[in-house]
Amino acid sequence: MGLDKLGLDGLDLAIIALYLAGITLFGLRFRKRQRTLRDYFLADRNIPWWAIALSIVAAETSTLTIISIPGLAYDTNLAFLQVVLGYLAGRVIISFVLLPHYFRGDLYTAYELIERRFGRRLRSLTAGLFLVTRAAAEGVRVYAVSIVVAIAIGTDEVSSIAIITVLTLIYTFEGGLAAVIWTDVVQTVIYVSGTLVGLFTIVHLVPGGWLAIHSVADAAGKLRIFDFTPDFWKPYTFWAGLIGGAFLTTASHGTDQLIVQRLLAARNQRQSVTALLSSGVAVLFQFALFLMVGVMLFVYYRVPSASFGTPDRIFPTFIVSRMPHGISGLLIAAILAAAMSNLSAALNALASTSVIDFYLQRYPQMDERRRVRLSRFMTLFWALVLFGLAVLSLHRVGRVVEVGLQIASVAYGALLGVFLLGVLTRRANQNGAMVGMLCGFVTELYLWTETRVPWTWYVMIGTAVTFGVGYAVSCLPAKKHGGGNA
Repeated sequence: MGLDKLGLDGLDLAIIALYLAGITLFGLRFRKRQRTLRDYFLADRNIPWWAIALSIVAAETSTLTIISIPGLAYDTNLAFLQVVLGYLAGRVIISFVLLPHYFRGDLYTAYELIERRFGRRLRSLTAGLFLVTRAAAEGVRVYAVSIVVAIAIGTDEVSSIAIITVLTLIYTFEGGLAAVIWTDVVQTVIYVSGTLVGLFTIVHLVPGGWLAIHSVADAAGKLRIFDFTPDFWKPYTFWAGLIGGAFLTTASHGTDQLIVQRLLAARNQRQSVTALLSSGVAVLFQFALFLMVGVMLFVYYRVPSASFGTPDRIFPTFIVSRMPHGISGLLIAAILAAAMSNLSAALNALASTSVIDFYLQRYPQMDERRRVRLSRFMTLFWALVLFGLAVLSLHRVGRVVEVGLQIASVAYGALLGVFLLGVLTRRANQNGAMVGMLCGFVTELYLWTETRVPWTWYVMIGTAVTFGVGYAVSCLPAKKHGGGNA
């Protein structure tokens, strides 16, 4: 099939503009409810489980997922689903190992748990590591927006990033976590519905429909899911997917404020567990959907991905050049929905950690009104930081979904190792945990920059190093360490 570009028309642009204005105004509906820090960062712990579940799905689904996962399947097959099985296993581990500890007391961030178990220094270290790595990973995600907007509307990449950042900032700044979660619910429905429309459109465009798609894809090996090869160096085998995916999700959903903040907003621990586990089922469906889109696009185009420049451009190019007018506008709006939901989640999580884990530790007497005002200022600050990082990412990354996961994975092993030291051992102390965390982080940096170890193993290796070194140092009898035992 040709790569001719038809472009968007007035109807498509109107749909995109209507979506951007509508979701921003919807988010602003929550502005008057933010009177306390609990309101702003935890939505007064009054969010139903199903809304939290959809918000978790939206928070872990960025533009990276929607444009890069189809590109990955276009080049390979459905093997990424093995990683998603690990995502499900990780959620079960969190439900039994970490969530009970989060619901003992009135916690606002994941890192308050670390102070309660070890001490303030380690809390600051874990929170600081989260801020640095989440900002770096999110910068790549925001950059991915520019790929879509530039293809669809023709604006330059910097302007594209600015438009999405400003609109997302408006409702996140005003409405806090309540605005983030409820706009996430709307945006999840939009981008899943839009992608389903895209899938059925491809079926109709391919001569012979689904039977032809299945026949060609099967012959090309595109429908293969499981790879039981005992090859450590392949990123998408059953073992790397299940084990690596489980460690990645246990870290990302159990120690990363981006997701923990949502789990803490539930009405009780039971609803939090229900939200987390049901979000896993939704994520499995969602990744299967995005991967199938990539496989079907391979059958439709039957040209190397290099013909599009990068694999990440394949799905956006198809939307703009081959989809019926109106539908293409809806799909571009759907991709922007994923970008905005992910960005709003990151802004609120970064702001909450900055205020609660750092500023209020030094100035605890601040009244509630000033606390909320400070929280809004930090939201604005992090929006500017992420905009800058996204601009720096231009033309410097490859397949964006893997780059984003690699950056996040570099910190996750060290974070998860510390949390497991806290909840699974009684002997580990603050000094031992800090040494272990440093060793785990350096190990993951080395794996990322100096080896060809697949990213799927980063978190497991980093966790093992952090836990092992941290426990061993804690057991040294030379002198007593600070940060008492549980």
